[in-house]
Amino acid sequence: MTVRHGCLFIGIVLALECRAQEDVQIDATAPASAFPHFWEEMFGSGRAILSLRESYRNDLRAVKQITDFRYVRFHAILHDEVGVYNEDEHGNPVYNFADVDEIYGGLLQNRVRPTVEISFMPKKLAFNPDALHPFWYRPNVSPPKSWDRWDGLMTELARHLISQYGEDEVAQWYFEVWNEPNIDFWNGIPREKSYFELYDHTARDLKQISPRLRVGGPATAAAAWVDDFLKDAAEKHVPVDFVSSHGYADDTVEDLFGTNEDIPMDYRVCRAIGKVRKQIQSSSMPKLPLLWTEWNVPGMKQARDTSYVGPAVANTIRECDGMVDMMSFWTFSDVFEEGGPIREPFEGHFGLRARGGINKPSYYDFALLHKLGDQRLPNSSSDVIVTKRKNGTLVIAVWNLVDPDKTGSTKKVRLTISGIRNNAVARVSRVDDDHGNTLAAYKALGSPRYPTEEQVRRMNAATALAPPAEERLDGNHLDLSLQPNALVLVEVETGF
Repeated sequence: MTVRHGCLFIGIVLALECRAQEDVQIDATAPASAFPHFWEEMFGSGRAILSLRESYRNDLRAVKQITDFRYVRFHAILHDEVGVYNEDEHGNPVYNFADVDEIYGGLLQNRVRPTVEISFMPKKLAFNPDALHPFWYRPNVSPPKSWDRWDGLMTELARHLISQYGEDEVAQWYFEVWNEPNIDFWNGIPREKSYFELYDHTARDLKQISPRLRVGGPATAAAAWVDDFLKDAAEKHVPVDFVSSHGYADDTVEDLFGTNEDIPMDYRVCRAIGKVRKQIQSSSMPKLPLLWTEWNVPGMKQARDTSYVGPAVANTIRECDGMVDMMSFWTFSDVFEEGGPIREPFEGHFGLRARGGINKPSYYDFALLHKLGDQRLPNSSSDVIVTKRKNGTLVIAVWNLVDPDKTGSTKKVRLTISGIRNNAVARVSRVDDDHGNTLAAYKALGSPRYPTEEQVRRMNAATALAPPAEERLDGNHLDLSLQPNALVLVEVETGF
């Protein structure tokens, strides 16, 4: 890539309006590498019981339509509100998987499989029934009072799922032991050692019922514990089928890396993934898959409701390609209650759809990124991903990333493409402040706290992505103008 200045300095006023043009050189015949869509195969969501709501399932179907994602992860399948574990008057375990079947069956009916996060502790099984996390739904984060009873619950759960859905089906799920045990979601003492004991029991229990079940961890916050976890599992010969951890763009550098380096937020997630990948490669199990089961872009200044998400996600895809097997964006839906029921749409929550089924700009961003091909072509730009589909069509993502705490300007980009016919047709789609901006549509309606179904319909209709604009290359190049935090997708037919 080279950067060309498109004008000369001829006075302060004109110079302020003059912007450098980024020239991006693309060779359509260059050797390509595999480009699996690792960023859209799994999504996170709140907690298990929410999946029984029609609003949740509507959002699931809507996101499935634009991404065809295959897995969903949520907390608290063992929470007392699901009713899995109880004890009779004699203190004997009583199991009830009726709501578990409604929860997982509902996912499967919508062609999405669960990543089973094994959490949290049923109170009757808890060593400390009062060890409640401050989340609104108050999950219990205690170790079990009896390892025998925990083993019984795990084996009965695995046995039931296989009986209900078949071993071939359940063998395609992921079983992740707990959630972020390195922070206040687990109060075993000492924290790390007691979690490893939980993992050991759970992994052996599941494998006892079927060696084909895939189990992994440590599901830690801020990329922690992975090296110790793998060392402990190897020493004890405990099965591990995948590694999982979490890291957010606004996690601190100290939490992620234990340093005081100046690392911009836009680079923290993939750097954390790279750290964990190296730990896996240095372990006695160097080929283990890596699932990054929670991440999101920075949340300051309501950024997750704006067009900022698209360029931030695209940049993360560019950086993380080849380092991770799946990334689970937290979350696909604002049907979400960690702090209690959401009061109104557009409070800066995690999801792609705001409360009421309103498509956020991020929903349209993921729809555009889904169109990328499954082969990646090299280019040196930090703001471009070049891909190719099986039919030879080039699909190029271009963005103008400006962090929420900064101001930016319109960027000019020239794509120069060799190896295709001159004046080829290009189809251009974009999400920016003028395209797919549901937050602006919401404000235009007066920001109603409780939008009606008709208002939701109007907002989604007004912001739905239009068919791509057809343009022709000027010889072998295409000039683009990108607003701050615009995401543009260009599809170019390459045949002669």
